[in-house]
Formats: sequence, C-alpha cells, structure tokens
Amino acid sequence: MTDRPNAEGALAAARRPLVLCVDDDPTERRLLAVTFGVEGFEVETLGLGGDALRRIEDEGSRRPDVVVLDVRLPDIDGLTVLRKLRQTSPDLPVVMLTGDTDVKTALNAIQLGAFHFLTKPVDGDELVVTIRRALERRVLMEELVDLRTRMADGVSTPGMLGRSPAMQALRDSIRRVASTDVTVLVQGETGVGKELVAHAIHEASARRGSTLVAIDCGAVTESLAESELFGHERGAFSGADRRREGHLVLANGGTVFLDEIGNLPAPMQAKLLRVLQERQVLPVGAGRPQALNVRFVAASNVMLDGAARAGTFRQDLYYRLAEYVINVPPLRERREDIAQLAEAFLKQAAVEFRKPVGGLEDVALTLLITHDWPGNVRQLRNAVRRAVLLSDGFLVRADQIRALLAGDETSRGEVMPRTIGFVKGETHAVAEAEVAAEPLRDLVARATESVERAAISGALRRTNGNKAKAARLLHVDYKTLYLKIRRLGLDASSD
Repeated sequence: MTDRPNAEGALAAARRPLVLCVDDDPTERRLLAVTFGVEGFEVETLGLGGDALRRIEDEGSRRPDVVVLDVRLPDIDGLTVLRKLRQTSPDLPVVMLTGDTDVKTALNAIQLGAFHFLTKPVDGDELVVTIRRALERRVLMEELVDLRTRMADGVSTPGMLGRSPAMQALRDSIRRVASTDVTVLVQGETGVGKELVAHAIHEASARRGSTLVAIDCGAVTESLAESELFGHERGAFSGADRRREGHLVLANGGTVFLDEIGNLPAPMQAKLLRVLQERQVLPVGAGRPQALNVRFVAASNVMLDGAARAGTFRQDLYYRLAEYVINVPPLRERREDIAQLAEAFLKQAAVEFRKPVGGLEDVALTLLITHDWPGNVRQLRNAVRRAVLLSDGFLVRADQIRALLAGDETSRGEVMPRTIGFVKGETHAVAEAEVAAEPLRDLVARATESVERAAISGALRRTNGNKAKAARLLHVDYKTLYLKIRRLGLDASSD
C-alpha cells in the first residue's frame, strides 16, 4: 500500500498521555510510576521542584499532559512550583499531594490553580480517576480554543479536521468561494463530509447570520416536490387548507443546501433550473412569483458531469450548479489525517458515553491508518465510537479495532465482486452488438442502467430483499437505493 509511510508520522502524533510525577521520596516515585504505568500512561519522575520547572520549560522535550506534585520538596516547595507553572503553563493540570492534613495548605493550592489536592497515603484508584478527570478537562479546554481559532479562520465546522495537503486545499477552496454568492457543487463519495463543507461555506459567508436550509433531494417525492420546495397557496390542491411557505423561501437571506441533487426527479430538475436562472419561485396556486435571495450549494455522491453526459441528469442544470466545483477527497487518499480524526472522535465519544477512555494503542491506531475506509470519515467515526463504547480500559486495544473492522468487512459481503464480474460482461456485450446502431449517449445511459440493475438485484438477493442492508452493501444511502429500485421497477417487496 503506497500510503503506508504516512502511517508512521500519524502514529507519532497520537501518543499516550504523559504524567510527570514530582516527589522527593524514591519509594513514592516508584509507586506512582507503577500505578500510572499499569493504567497505560507514560510516566516520568523527578525529585526536585527546580528540575520539574526546567523539564516543563524545555521546548525540545515532550510536554507533560498532567503533573502530580508533592507539596514538600527539598529545594523549592510545591506551592511555589505551582505558582510559577500557573504563570508559564496556565493550561497544564496540576494535582497536589501532601503528607499533611493542613486545610490551609489545600485551600492555598486550589486558589493558586491546582486541579485537585490529595492527602498521602493516596488511594491508587482515586489518584487515577483524578488524573483522568484532569485530562478530560484539558481536552475540553483545548477543543474550546480550537473552536475559537477555526471560527476566526472562517471555517468553524468541527468535522473539517486534517493537516494533509488535500484538506488544506479544501479549506482554501471554502474560504475562496465563501465570500461570493456563486453556486457551489460539492462532489465526493458517501461519508466524506459534503454537508460539513456546505455548512462551512455558509458559516464563512456574509449569510452566516441567516438560515441554512438543508433539503434531502432523495427524500423529495415527485408528487409533493413542488409544494415542498416552492410552497403553496390555500386551496391550491386537495388538502391544502392553509398557505405554506416552501423550503426555498424559508431560506431567504441565507443558504439552500441541496443534498444528493442527483436524486431530484426529472420534472423538478427543470423547475429548479428556472429558479436558478430567475431567482424567484412560484408557489403552487399562486398568481405571481416571489423574489428569492439565497445562495445555493448542491452535493452529489456521483460525478454529475458524467451523469449529465449519460443523460441521467440535465446538462443545463449541471452547468448552473457547477459555477464552482469542490471535490472532497476520500479518506484513503489522506491517511495522514486519520490519527487526528480518530483522536477527535474518541474524545467526543468518551465524554458522551462517560467512559474513561483516553487513547488508542499504537497497533490499534496503525490498523485505523492502514484501513481503506470505503465509508470514509463517517465509517471511521462510527468505528471509533463503537470502540469507545465497548472499551473496558483507558486505551482502546488493537484486538477491539481488529474485530470491529472484520465485522465491517463481513457486512459488506461478496456481492460487489460478483456483481462487477457479471456487469462487465453484459456491458461489453451491449457495446459490441449495438455500437453502430445507437448514439453513444444512449448506449452509455443503457449501460449505466444495466450496471445499476445488476448491482442492486444482486444486493437484494444477498440480503433477502432487505433494502437497508442492501444499501449498506452498496455503500449508498437508503433513500438513493429506494428511488433507484422504483425507477428500475425492481421487486423488493420482501423488505
């Protein structure tokens, strides 16, 4: 796999939390090292306060994630060390230890900014729980700072993570187009984060104070599409007992996100084209159109230029939508981002599930980085969340990740290889037999339909007609599959 060298760099960026223990008693230092080592932490120990300050200020060494600090030290007392740390490293959590039960000392430590204060002899379990809570608090503070930074950069969507050149280029594209009102077409595989891109464009634009209305074109039924999108007047049709604003009008002043635009029924494609051209809508039953002031962002999990050439999507609508095209790369093409994404998803899940999970074993992270992720970022997020939910320790183990990934592969089954082999033969036969008798566009359209019919039929047979499972096998959303089944006239009544 050509991308694997990137795994080493990503792996180095996701290390176990480092605890610096400062105590003048060698026996106490060894005990602390064993306690934290068993729990999966990296541990360093020092006996002097001055050494601790120099170690933390050393820019050439890895910075500790949390400090365990004894109050009584032979060179500088612990409270003085704490005071200096608050000045130089205000975000570094410090847990104070003391052999005394002096309440005044404890209050002084808390007032100086200590995260917690424990009296010796310290219960090991209580100390570990305290350290984990300190780490959780630090993570939340870092996320707050990161969120503020991203908002200042104009791209505040939490899912827009990644330091790879591809993600940097994506963020540059968002910033470049956000300040304009041109229509944007976002393309990419299922699960890459197309809706996140749409939200990022909206939040970075002058329209961010208004509404973003997301419309799932795969869920728009042909019979109600016009009323849903454009609205209707009272009495416009049977059951229209009141006037209703359409989704496009509700977004006036803001952004309309047309998700999976390729699934929009053909009659509605023509009506949407007119809206894009004239920037006004005509509600069902209305006598005059309404002006529309919105910015359009559309998304597709297929390349719409190919669909337009094949005749399955209107070419004139494609050109209107594609004033600016953003292609979101699949996760397998930016493996160097996987460690950062996995860490972010793990932190979110740990807080949500109230689980004391703080990281991944090195081998577990390597498994994530080298996996192909056909479901992209969405699949990675789901895998990490399941791993956190099932984890029984501080670190997610490699065997847990291996089992989850094996389960994903099993759920995919063998339908795709079998289907592809069958379809290739059929497409080849169509081309050879009829290339001289039909226009190329018609041949491509029929071949595309043949591929879809064979793939969907095979998936439905494999899942005994269960459309939800078939959609997972084919890596498409349920609504897309449902519409294709209807269009192709396939029998899926056993769902």
